[in-house]
Amino acid sequence: MERLHATYELETPLSLDRAASVIAGEQSSGTFLKVPGETDLLRERSGARVERITETSIRTAPSLPCRIDADTYRRGEIEISWPCANLGASLPNLLATVAGNLFELSEVSALRLTEVSFPEDFAAVYPGPAFGQTGTLELAGVSGRPMIGTIIKPSVGLSPEETAELVRTLAESGIDFIKDDELQANGPYCPFPERVSKVMAVLNDHANRTGKKVMYAFNITDELDQMQRNADLVRKAGGTCVMISLFSLGLVGLSAMRRHCELPLHCHRNGWGIYSRSPDIGIDFRVWQKLWRLAGADHLHVNGIANKFTEPDEVVMENARILNQPLAGSPGYQAMPVFSSGQTAVQMDATLNAIGHTNFIFCAGGGIMGHPGGVEGGVASLRQAADASLSGTPIEVFARDHRELRDALATFGEKQQPGSGS
Repeated sequence: MERLHATYELETPLSLDRAASVIAGEQSSGTFLKVPGETDLLRERSGARVERITETSIRTAPSLPCRIDADTYRRGEIEISWPCANLGASLPNLLATVAGNLFELSEVSALRLTEVSFPEDFAAVYPGPAFGQTGTLELAGVSGRPMIGTIIKPSVGLSPEETAELVRTLAESGIDFIKDDELQANGPYCPFPERVSKVMAVLNDHANRTGKKVMYAFNITDELDQMQRNADLVRKAGGTCVMISLFSLGLVGLSAMRRHCELPLHCHRNGWGIYSRSPDIGIDFRVWQKLWRLAGADHLHVNGIANKFTEPDEVVMENARILNQPLAGSPGYQAMPVFSSGQTAVQMDATLNAIGHTNFIFCAGGGIMGHPGGVEGGVASLRQAADASLSGTPIEVFARDHRELRDALATFGEKQQPGSGS
């Protein structure tokens, strides 16, 4: 019988094998005591199985509040598997199985889900991204280099007319991609229908004149039925992308939008720190990105090198690279990495070298808006930084003959060197 596997970093006041057994029982056929009907045959057919236990350390205090006192708290890695017949091919039920009522068990003083794997038949039920990397680049008319993008700033407060004017400036400057901030939704100062109408009038006019359709990710996050209407509105206006907030929507909502929407889904992971910041509890990006890609995410945010948040550069780049890896042995589920968070021309070379390809969106807010040459200078500096890297020319050498890049290095260079992210 095919099985679902999950790996955890576990800390417990008990032995690791005892705590792992409790987790396996809690997340399958068992409870806190044996009940009628829980036969040996049922446990054999439907029970979770502890596949592996590796102890790594012993501590004298619990990492998280724990109801059971002990002199020592053992820490290690455990792997548990479940029969897929328990849940069927269902992402929300997969999540309930591997990340349900186990983080709060009294036998657990720390627990982090670090990996999940499922058979190919499970993955095949979900179509994955409709556009992914290749489709996005084709829609945007970009090849052989990263997509240069930005975020509307100020994040909120602009009217539809003011937003459209900023978009006009960005489009004329040669930008490839623009997105709403995740905070900009459908409030009275910038109603969604008016924003779409005003922005798309600018972008459609620009496309008619130049042949280039700038991709704009409108934030359609809302109640599901309203999101579907929002997506339809964007498509009918000539838009080529919509944005959703993943944790607000959930896996079921993402899957529903994948089935309904005819545009790329730009997926923002706002709220990510809840799951990522503590080494003692949460769910790794390695796990989430598999579920999101199966559910249909075309673009996924991964922060950026020397970002303003807490993830170190090596974690950021590993998260970006794994979006190219097959799921359950099946190709075609690649999602587009989106680098953002304090990005400027300074980080472009290190980003290209670390990821090893050009299929990504490089979003700079302040790195464009705060450039001394204005929006046009900011966009040019990013294009020039990519050109320098792709030609193998040291960025300082390339900057000698490219004023916008030279100004970007002088403005942003000191505080944004790769490796400075905490």
